[in-house]
Amino acid sequence: MAYEAEEVKKSQEIFWTLVSKHELREEDNKELFDGYTQNPRIMELVKSQGEMAECTVERYGSVVYLIPYEDNDILGFSKQELKARLCRSGATDKDYYLSQFVVLTMLTEFYDGQGSSSKSREYIKVGELINLVSERLLEAGNNITEDEEEKTGLAFSNMLEAYTALKSDEKGRKTKTTKEGFIHRILTFLQEQGLIEYIERDDMINTTKKLDSFMDWNLLNQNNYTRVRKVLGLSDEEEMIKGE
Repeated sequence: MAYEAEEVKKSQEIFWTLVSKHELREEDNKELFDGYTQNPRIMELVKSQGEMAECTVERYGSVVYLIPYEDNDILGFSKQELKARLCRSGATDKDYYLSQFVVLTMLTEFYDGQGSSSKSREYIKVGELINLVSERLLEAGNNITEDEEEKTGLAFSNMLEAYTALKSDEKGRKTKTTKEGFIHRILTFLQEQGLIEYIERDDMINTTKKLDSFMDWNLLNQNNYTRVRKVLGLSDEEEMIKGE
């Protein structure tokens, strides 16, 4: 298929905007947004450039997003980069996987993968998130065997060990060696990425439209939702209780 020179130029402008800002908002640049949404040939060119850069280009409402593949270390984050951002200096793999477990726990509380939208609640308190992480790690550590840990790819016993090593501060001080400090570092990172609103003075977490759209696209796929629940060690019975 031969493309017009203007279509190629427009697709390059759109893709550069996505690379530099990770999104294209209709309110910020209606001309480029309309070029992507109203011309299938331009959309195809942009998506093709995304594939070459190991990314997915997806539109959610009035925003087009550039979403790096899971193993994209150029436009995304490598494991080592994430470990440095999410965990304290000298962190081990136990700490890194614990940080991922915290994020998954938060996501399953906000999104249940059901209905026309996957979102199930508007906010969560930091204290509630800390309690949920503790409960689910203890439950998984007590009920999941080594064989099941191998299947999920996560060693719950190791994560529980790392979490137990963190102190609890009754005054909520966010030092590096406390559970509050560990969670605070993760939430700050997610806020920097535009995924949540972390209202520190109220210890409250809200999600952004960006995260809501991304989770609708992913969690409303029942296969993805089931996989996340298995990683967290949640059973179908618990889902039934939650829905009652």
